[in-house]
Amino acid sequence: MDTDVLVVGAGPTGLLLANELQLAGVDTLVLERLPQRTGQSKALNLQPRTAELLQLRGWLEPVLNRAVATVPGGHFCGLPLDYTVFDTAFPYQVGIPQARVEEFLEGRLAEHGVPVLRGHELADFAQDADGVTATVTGAGGHRRLRARYLIGADGGHSAVRKGLGVAFPGRDGRMSAVVADVVLEGPGAAGGEWRLPEFEPNENGVCFLLPLGDGLHRLVLGGPAQQGVERSAPVTEDEVSTGLRLHHGDAVRLRELRWGSRFTDASRQVERYRDGRVLLAGDAAHIHTPMGGQGLNLGVQDAFNLGWKLAAELHGWAPPGLLDSYHDERHPVGAMVLENTRAQGVLSLPDLDVLSLRGIFAELLATPEANRRIAGMISGLDIRYRMPGEPAHPLLGARLPGIELLGGRGLLLSAQGRPDLAGAVAPWSDRVDCTARDGGDGPSILVRPDGYVCWVGEGADGGLREALHRWFGAPARV
Repeated sequence: MDTDVLVVGAGPTGLLLANELQLAGVDTLVLERLPQRTGQSKALNLQPRTAELLQLRGWLEPVLNRAVATVPGGHFCGLPLDYTVFDTAFPYQVGIPQARVEEFLEGRLAEHGVPVLRGHELADFAQDADGVTATVTGAGGHRRLRARYLIGADGGHSAVRKGLGVAFPGRDGRMSAVVADVVLEGPGAAGGEWRLPEFEPNENGVCFLLPLGDGLHRLVLGGPAQQGVERSAPVTEDEVSTGLRLHHGDAVRLRELRWGSRFTDASRQVERYRDGRVLLAGDAAHIHTPMGGQGLNLGVQDAFNLGWKLAAELHGWAPPGLLDSYHDERHPVGAMVLENTRAQGVLSLPDLDVLSLRGIFAELLATPEANRRIAGMISGLDIRYRMPGEPAHPLLGARLPGIELLGGRGLLLSAQGRPDLAGAVAPWSDRVDCTARDGGDGPSILVRPDGYVCWVGEGADGGLREALHRWFGAPARV
């Protein structure tokens, strides 16, 4: 074997997964077809749950050092959401260009000797009972690499997904829009603070400008002129200038178009996230309109769910079905994002009836119950995985905020510091840390390496050993 895991794609999903695998001591190699990072950033935010997950590993602070701003709350197609109703240290979005997240993640891999082979493209692969053989093209021609597992994190046009030939059901895009980074001039080009997007449409469609600093703005433009245009068609200065004039008059003018691309509201999700020794994550597994700012976060959270399970499989202690639980848990989460982004797409249509619908939605989202429901969905804070024993305790399957899992291992939190619980965990001490909580009379809690509660109880005879076997395999010692 050349490596344990071959990750195809050096975007946020692939780089985060490679970091998780490195943390778990798994030999990993990353392939990326681009010779260098472009510096372009389609995504600009981290949702609260993503910030919590980075904090679990001690990776949030260096990411925050690269951030531009924090943005209060979230939004549902531009309609504001309040995140302060949740028990989280991050009731906001972290405003950070995707390229800076990638810079940190790739830099950390370099520090730990994990290679990222840029300018290398997956040409073909075949899997067997023991691993995957990949044919890779690069400057030196063709080469073959052998890995125990192959991960497709190579975006919406994934070569890995296409190579598998798996179904990718959904629908093609029905509307098109432009995203671009532009330098502006004119009385309205001064910039300002980062803020929540505004997507209220009019007869000209939608035009939103977000200041990125140093005179640069992010532009989202969607109107009649953008419909029916091939996605591969270049974004032109004339197109951007016309759109700005329609929406802003003489307040702003285009000085420079740094880069631009097109996106649609296509919505698709692969039927299975795993096919033998090949797994899909991020946009390779699901595509959707960027409404709500969920895309990068969904992919990164795929990687957090998959990383420890794949490491367990490679280290030989994964219980039966653990790796398959990646699909079982993440497919419903992805399906929910596709559903809510389709709904947001409807609310962005330039139609008088849609404007009436937006008004009703705005009133509904101002109520505590509706805000909490939709804010939990967009932020990722409402994710709750199905666990044995439900609905025995409201924490079971939910996230546990405010903890750190710096080594990427599980954690037993005991309110009483009971020695019988510590003794029960001892045979799994290579996979689970045991700690006493300060004060409180609450139950003891077993937390998976991805920060989700997988057991709640009062003692070792309350199902703890069963939960340890289920999530952490056979004990290393008795």
